Amino acid sequence: MALQLAGIVAALGGELHGDPALRIEGIAPLESAGPAQLSFLSNPRYRSQLDATRAGCVIVGPAMKEAALARGACIVADDPYAYFARVTQLWKRAQAREASPAIHPSAVIADDVVLGEGVRIGAHCVVERGARIGAGTVLKSRVTIAEDCVLGARCIVHPGVVIGADGFGFAPTAAGFEKIEQLGAVRIGDDVEVGANTCIDRGALADTVIEDGVKLDNLVQVGHNCRIGRHTVVSGCTGIAGSATIGAHCMIGGAAMILGHLTIADKVHISAGSFVARSISKPGLYTGIFPIDDNAAWEKNAATLKQLHTLRERIKALEKKL
Repeated sequence: MALQLAGIVAALGGELHGDPALRIEGIAPLESAGPAQLSFLSNPRYRSQLDATRAGCVIVGPAMKEAALARGACIVADDPYAYFARVTQLWKRAQAREASPAIHPSAVIADDVVLGEGVRIGAHCVVERGARIGAGTVLKSRVTIAEDCVLGARCIVHPGVVIGADGFGFAPTAAGFEKIEQLGAVRIGDDVEVGANTCIDRGALADTVIEDGVKLDNLVQVGHNCRIGRHTVVSGCTGIAGSATIGAHCMIGGAAMILGHLTIADKVHISAGSFVARSISKPGLYTGIFPIDDNAAWEKNAATLKQLHTLRERIKALEKKL
């Protein structure tokens, strides 16, 4: 398939410089794009790739307009990365295949489930009693929506996701562990995307809540009674323990670990691999990583780290004497 530059700009806006009739046959990164492909530059650090690219047209911001014109056709947009995202959506719509059944024959849907208009449910999904799914939401294959859970409109739930499994709750006794029944559910807002094999546990008493616009990557664990604020993104392999509250517009890096019963403010960014062991009350970028090193050096640093409190007390005592 192909789209003309004129058609792309007519659909998405932007300022076109170049041949409107140029046929675009694909979208590719700057370093590998060819003369019939569209690419983009959003980070000035990759300016050298702009000079070298063979792309037929490049999406750039106003600051890169002259540099892009020096090499060929370009589309100037205020936010090149967002424009690129909209191009991918346009491309996918243009590639649309014949519609499959709205509910795959292998899906199992309880009789009292409420489905909004335009819901699509893929192969081998299970939607249990009392669940509600909003208009335009798509469940890919093998998704499980447990009883009484609610999904908003226009959500995308990728293969293998489990929403509403029991939270991890047990009361220790002399004889072992007594199960605490998880009596809450999961409530998910509109425009949420949940990556493959992610698990969102139901609440013990109150519900686990995922607010509008949240994006969860693959293999994320959300414990019972957590709340994730609107438009927060969580990267893959992150674990969020029960009853943690994460604010709006946060960005959580991959493989982060967040302890339970913590509160994280709005607009907090957490670096990949960080261990969050306390609440965070102010916006900003936070990192909690012990850097990798060769083992001998790491052991020495770890041993020194264990002595920090003693060293601190000795320094305080010396300061008093001085």
